Amino acid sequence: MGLDGFLHWLYATGIAAEIRENDNLFPWIESVHVLAITLVVGSIAIVDLRLLGLASLDRPVPRLAEEVLRCTWIAFAVAAVSGGLLFASNAVSYAHNFYFLAKLVFLLLAGLNMALFHLFIGRDIHRWGTHPHPIPLRAKLAGMGSLAFWIGVVACGRWVGFTLKPAISG
Repeated sequence: MGLDGFLHWLYATGIAAEIRENDNLFPWIESVHVLAITLVVGSIAIVDLRLLGLASLDRPVPRLAEEVLRCTWIAFAVAAVSGGLLFASNAVSYAHNFYFLAKLVFLLLAGLNMALFHLFIGRDIHRWGTHPHPIPLRAKLAGMGSLAFWIGVVACGRWVGFTLKPAISG
């Protein structure tokens, strides 16, 4: 089974049909998805703005990250599940939508940026912001990149609704 075969199978599942055909289910799932994404982007932005020296300057980076990122991961899990349900409801159209694919690329870039940050840049995060250890330029660039990638996720996600073709029939 190729990708299109899988997409058609996913579209034909009972849960996808229920979401697609129920007048209330899609809007409720979409609302949960939007709220979860808001929490993800907002909590990540708090850390990114701290890395850039623009907010929460009175709080050490590691403590702020530890406090905020728990919320981020829970919200991300909710966004992933709700997004998967929304995708299933119209899988073929989503998979061929430019803005949906761009959203996935931005999401991948955000994840890659985070992984590189944790693997290479943030190794001595416990010292940042203390004299004589300012936040390194690489960390600031990672924060800027993170903000840009998440703005891309949100912007492209918003455009999906305006450009998505109606669900395939039968």
